[in-house]
Amino acid sequence: MPLEKPQSSPPSVREALADFGGVYLVNGLVAFIFAASAPVAIILTVGTRGGLTPADLSSWIFGSFFLNGLLSIAFCWRYRQPLVFFWTIPGTVLVGPALGHLTYPEVIGAFLATGVLMLALGLSGWVRRAMDLVPMPIVMAMVAGVFLRFGLELVLALRDDFWIAAPMTAVFLALSAAPALGRRVPPLIGALLVGALAVAALGRFEPAGLATAGFAQPNLYAPAFSWQAMVELVVPLAITVLVVQNGQGIAVLRATGHAPPVNAITTACGAMSLATACVGTVSTCLTGPVNAIISASGEKSRHYTAGIFIGLLALAFGLAAPLFTHLMLATPPAFIAALAGLAMLRVLQTAFTVSFKDRFTLGALVTFLVTVADVPILSIGAPFWGLVFGFVAARLLERADFAAARRD
Repeated sequence: MPLEKPQSSPPSVREALADFGGVYLVNGLVAFIFAASAPVAIILTVGTRGGLTPADLSSWIFGSFFLNGLLSIAFCWRYRQPLVFFWTIPGTVLVGPALGHLTYPEVIGAFLATGVLMLALGLSGWVRRAMDLVPMPIVMAMVAGVFLRFGLELVLALRDDFWIAAPMTAVFLALSAAPALGRRVPPLIGALLVGALAVAALGRFEPAGLATAGFAQPNLYAPAFSWQAMVELVVPLAITVLVVQNGQGIAVLRATGHAPPVNAITTACGAMSLATACVGTVSTCLTGPVNAIISASGEKSRHYTAGIFIGLLALAFGLAAPLFTHLMLATPPAFIAALAGLAMLRVLQTAFTVSFKDRFTLGALVTFLVTVADVPILSIGAPFWGLVFGFVAARLLERADFAAARRD
């Protein structure tokens, strides 16, 4: 099998403890708070809009953190690298429109099929060829079209609940404009804290049901398989995991001198996606932002300890998923919408930049327009058709760009 072998033996417990501490603890804590704040708000936004119950959302969050935390600990320990796995945020957003016309079991069936596809690609070693099939600008145009809703909902939150959304936005912008301060208090965390204070000061926190929120009792779902769900979700989900998420995570780690095992990562994402789907969680991916934070400073050989620390925190967070779900749902909708929208700003900016910077701009534009129009065809959602029509337009009208890409 083409799975990469670790370049060194895994550390003993004593070695790992000796390597841990100081900057690795701080980086791990900051990275985990990032993962447990705005990205969770995105799950809640998508799930509540799609009609999922608090029990469904708690189960989804349990799989996102507890199961992926186990995988993160195993990979960081085995490869001695910061290899933290969570869930695909673009994939979560893709699921939102699908829940409007597909049942949750059908969506879970698509999660399982996506896991099988990624597992096969990882074991076969065909990952790179699969990632090169659709040009990146077209993929990112689809991502931009799906994520646009979060930017718009941030603006609507400012209109509808100004005294909650405005302080959050102001603090986010202030911390982003002051890099030195922003390194101490990341902008999203600052926005979260200020938003929580605003909610408390305005008396808008409604903690009904918190008394019954105990440890996680994840649901086990029986999947349903339909061709509409397979066509609409499987290929876009696989692309977002392999190209958008894993591609970003691998690039971040390579930039800091690590050698992430691409085939092993893909195989792990596929295998874990099969497990997380059983509890209603979207596909697993190698996280870019979290791995970027924990590999940004300190000694390269000790970065893995921050990843293990995050994995342990994820286990605890996953076990307490019902409590955290009820806490978030007890806040006003504008708080979650503003937090999710602020988290998506840079991602949305990157998506637009990659889509319209250089090549395949017409195909990217077609993809973006079809995705934003959100018109399903044959009961298949617009993101899939955005990729199809954008790719066809590029093939017909941007042949020179394909030729240039082949030369590269």
